[in-house]
Amino acid sequence: MSKANDNEDIYAGLLHLADSAFPKRCAACGRVYQNAAEFLAATQPVRENSSGLKQSHDDDGQAIVELFRNCVCGSTLLESYRNRRDPSDKGIVRRKQFQDLVEKLTATGCSEETARSELLKFVRGQPNDLLTLAKHKGTHL
Repeated sequence: MSKANDNEDIYAGLLHLADSAFPKRCAACGRVYQNAAEFLAATQPVRENSSGLKQSHDDDGQAIVELFRNCVCGSTLLESYRNRRDPSDKGIVRRKQFQDLVEKLTATGCSEETARSELLKFVRGQPNDLLTLAKHKGTHL
């Protein structure tokens, strides 16, 4: 796989993490990037043949990925991405509960992909078909 394709795969993976940081405004020219896809499409790498990605640590010592891009005005913009996974005991319990719900839904014939997708929508407060799936499949969540 080429370096360009590797970078596209990395950027695609970051899109999922990134949308909570938007809209993003360039302090130099005022341009507003509404979402991560627009940000990546409209900006340029800081250096040719460079992904603009850098691993770093935040003030709490947690690993982050920093993405450096140049705005259309030439100003360098920085966006930081953190792992959303909560490593605390509570976070571990929540992931276990999430997995238990996925297993309940898949045991009734729901695909794992659909179960995960609908559960994630539910957790994020987005419209979802989770209750419909559970009622239709006879699952008690």
